Amino acid sequence: MSEMKKMKTALVSVFHKDGLDELLAELHKNGVKFLSTGGTQKFIAELGYPCEKVEDLTSYPSILGGRVKTLHPKVFGGILGRRSLESDQQEMAKYEIPEIDLVIVDLYPFEQTVASTDDESAIIEKIDIGGISLIRAAAKNFNDVVIVPSKAQYQPLLEIVKAQGAETTKEQRKWFAEQAFATSSHYDTAIHAYFAK
Repeated sequence: MSEMKKMKTALVSVFHKDGLDELLAELHKNGVKFLSTGGTQKFIAELGYPCEKVEDLTSYPSILGGRVKTLHPKVFGGILGRRSLESDQQEMAKYEIPEIDLVIVDLYPFEQTVASTDDESAIIEKIDIGGISLIRAAAKNFNDVVIVPSKAQYQPLLEIVKAQGAETTKEQRKWFAEQAFATSSHYDTAIHAYFAK
């Protein structure tokens, strides 16, 4: 298989946690370490898996009422760093940026919020910033990183891990990237439609 890459560290930050436990179990069984925030971190810990807090990595807590959690060079550097580029590797070592090989994200439910309320402030708070940024970063670096942009992709990744362990081909990573850009495109289209009303 072409350009197999191992998933060693997963950043997991999701809104909907249903269906996630089976995927986490299989990843854990295959030696994947978890890194997470807030409610997702608690969820993973309650399942009995070790899970590093993003705030311990970045030395920043979740701030501004949860608006800023993952937006930090240690997170985005870990996702965007090119494994085959010596200069990227040197900078990652210099700034103690860990490689993040798998990103599992589930965006705030913007469309459902629009459908259920006219409260503008509630709707605005459901515009996901960190999640959409993680999706784009991981999809851009599909050469090295797997992106799971919504719970619809939990099952495809689960099947891959069951079949071939915590490794993916470049073709598989590119498929997840395609799903990721479809997710971000749909999400931004929904936000644009709200603002255009």
